[in-house]
Amino acid sequence: MPTDEIRETTETTLPGIAASPGIAHGQVFLHLQNDLELPAHDIEPARRGEEAARFERALLATRQQVQKTKAEVEKNLGADEARIFDAHLLVLEDHALIGETLRELETTGHNIERCFHRVAQRYIAAFENIEDEYLRERAGDIRDVAQRLLQNLLGQAAQSLGDLAKGRVVVAGDITPSEAAGLDRSEALAIVTDSGSKTSHAVIVARSMRVPAVVGTRDLTRRVRNGDWVLVDGYEGKVILHPAEQTLFRYGQIRLAKKNIELRLLEASRRPAVTRDGAAVALRANIEQAGEAKLVREFHGDGVGLFRTEFLFLSSPRVPTEEEQFQAYRAAAEALAPAPVVIRTLDLGGDKPMAGGAHLFAREANPFLGHRAIRFCLDQPAIFKDQLRAILRASAHGNIRLMYPMISGREELARANAVLDECRAELKAKGVPFNADLAVGTMIEIPSAALTADLLAQDCDFFSIGTNDLIQYLLAIDRVNDRIAHLYEPTHPAVLRTLKHIVTQAHRRKIKVSVCGEMAGDPVYAPLLLGLGVDELSMTPPLLPAVKFAVRAMKMTDAKKLAKDALKQESAKAAQALCEKFHRTRVKVD
Repeated sequence: MPTDEIRETTETTLPGIAASPGIAHGQVFLHLQNDLELPAHDIEPARRGEEAARFERALLATRQQVQKTKAEVEKNLGADEARIFDAHLLVLEDHALIGETLRELETTGHNIERCFHRVAQRYIAAFENIEDEYLRERAGDIRDVAQRLLQNLLGQAAQSLGDLAKGRVVVAGDITPSEAAGLDRSEALAIVTDSGSKTSHAVIVARSMRVPAVVGTRDLTRRVRNGDWVLVDGYEGKVILHPAEQTLFRYGQIRLAKKNIELRLLEASRRPAVTRDGAAVALRANIEQAGEAKLVREFHGDGVGLFRTEFLFLSSPRVPTEEEQFQAYRAAAEALAPAPVVIRTLDLGGDKPMAGGAHLFAREANPFLGHRAIRFCLDQPAIFKDQLRAILRASAHGNIRLMYPMISGREELARANAVLDECRAELKAKGVPFNADLAVGTMIEIPSAALTADLLAQDCDFFSIGTNDLIQYLLAIDRVNDRIAHLYEPTHPAVLRTLKHIVTQAHRRKIKVSVCGEMAGDPVYAPLLLGLGVDELSMTPPLLPAVKFAVRAMKMTDAKKLAKDALKQESAKAAQALCEKFHRTRVKVD
């Protein structure tokens, strides 16, 4: 047998990213998407009108297909999951993208397939260069829509992945939301991709279907063939090629244990978040849009600790109006009343410009340190005031609180509050109702804000610590850079001392402190944060049950001792070990 035909058949474990929980064992269906072969020819000026009309017909056909997919997803999975395809419809209605394509046709004279492909690739590249993982994944939505539209221009019918993958583990370089929606719970056993992240829309669909998924395996498509047996661990983010019998037996036991744990966590989530020694803890949720209020209720969250408003701006081909924002904020407030909904003002910038206002953002070498968040809002008072008025108006319909992102010091906070006061005066003059006692707080996510927490606390009703950015800035670590991501250490002495300082200064001014970063949703770190004095934790809704279980299993006195001991440690590893031991010995789910 030739050397290149010899294949590895021994058990091999490949790491990835856990994207959708569950365990599956089955044969591979290798889904390799081939690039479309696009024709290349010039269009005479007299025939360019016909070419533009052909483009319009393809746009209409693609819209109809997306609307049909959306209706099927809504029927099978629910309205929230179907909203994923609103982003696809917005791409097809994006006047900038359509206009650029038609201008490309007129200036180059190339056929419309080439023109649209060229423009779409520019949009995809722009999103792929965004630092924020969630926003970077929106490139997949544009790629999905572009593929559909090009197939319609070429007269090609897309084949349903569901028809091809029945009873198999789908292994692909990546998978589009449309392809994921074409699957059925009874068809694909699991989804594994070389690229992607746990925030991609395809993964969101997979989670809704309760299909295990692992992403980011890098080169799995090159290591497997159709029919190979694999085991997919969507809990730990592992793919095991050619699993041995003892591995299958062990995972059979793990599957049963995980199901038992999930049931116990779900049961615990229905009970109050109170420690064994009687300390009540507020556990809230982070959401992107009003429709996610359903998830907050499903996982028994105490309201919303972070409503990221960027989605409204990034999912629209233009800047949303005050009225559109008001309706979204009001919907969330009414759905969760009387529980609080903390709305963070716009956090956009050079790393995530909105489609409807790309001209407002210059390209920057260091976008995370650039013209973003509150800096952008203060430079664009019309956009900022529209949002502030919308939040104020919505505050009459529920328990809304307002929060500014990326505040660097007291002067910046004073400028933001001055604009808010102008909006209050405008609404009052018009007789528009709003909550005059609206609580106003700030994110603490920049070292300068942390060091001047005593000054900021004088003008704030609450703090919310964004640990993701705060740790990144404190340690000078780009956490999406694979080469140095291991240096991102939540238990670094500098991080723990900074967190303690923020809490101490806030409590001296008698204001509460929340944490809304990834640390808050991790049961290993939640006791540490509470022991440091943090009052509230806010996280992605599905993480609420595990954190609530941890809270109910511990004593606050023990958590305070954990924090005291962790602050004495001279290394991140030593403090991390204390947190893991605390979790292992006190938070027992099995």
